[in-house]
Amino acid sequence: MKRSPANTIDIYVVGKQWMWKIQHPEGKREINELHIPIGQPVQLTMASEDVIHSFYIPAFRTKKDVVPGRYTTLWFEANKLGEYHLFCAEYCGTQHSTMIGKVTVMEPDAYQNWLSGGIGGETMVQAGERQFQQLGCHTCHKEVSGGRGPSLVGVYGKPVQLDNGGTVTADEAYVRESILNPQAKIVHGFKPIMPTFQGQINEETLIQILTYIQSLGEAE
Repeated sequence: MKRSPANTIDIYVVGKQWMWKIQHPEGKREINELHIPIGQPVQLTMASEDVIHSFYIPAFRTKKDVVPGRYTTLWFEANKLGEYHLFCAEYCGTQHSTMIGKVTVMEPDAYQNWLSGGIGGETMVQAGERQFQQLGCHTCHKEVSGGRGPSLVGVYGKPVQLDNGGTVTADEAYVRESILNPQAKIVHGFKPIMPTFQGQINEETLIQILTYIQSLGEAE
């Protein structure tokens, strides 16, 4: 049940006192609402900007904690059209009871029409690439070897050899840690010169950069 199917729609969620901020790969954003198509598996990658929250859709019998400092994932497939309640099921502060929303399950064609309406022209991958450039990441992490940092092309999901002789899989958690605490795991053959971006970028930007790095792997 923890392994999502290969054909999921990947949607990204950030919990924050006291709202759910949702990003679709195509660039569409929502607050306290989640639109999805019927009959299509959906995977949520979730993070918190402050305290522990819990993403809870009672009608789907599904709930998952959203924890600061890490990613959690949840997948489901809606099989009935309609609107369904969305709650935070973990007490998260004085306005916890207002952290509510709704999930709207739509016909696939209606979902595509909704998805294409009102988008600002920038997908999550494009936003991640823009942030990657603006933060100067490209000056060290070049597309070809020879940079001061390792190339990120094709690295996502692959084993990475570390300076201490160990290996780690370049997954969501590793990418996030490498951005916020780059000295934690040094890649073999490189010096520990990368600065931390802790406190400089928020969870939404982190997820955008993550999707960009994922796309580099897909493009290999």
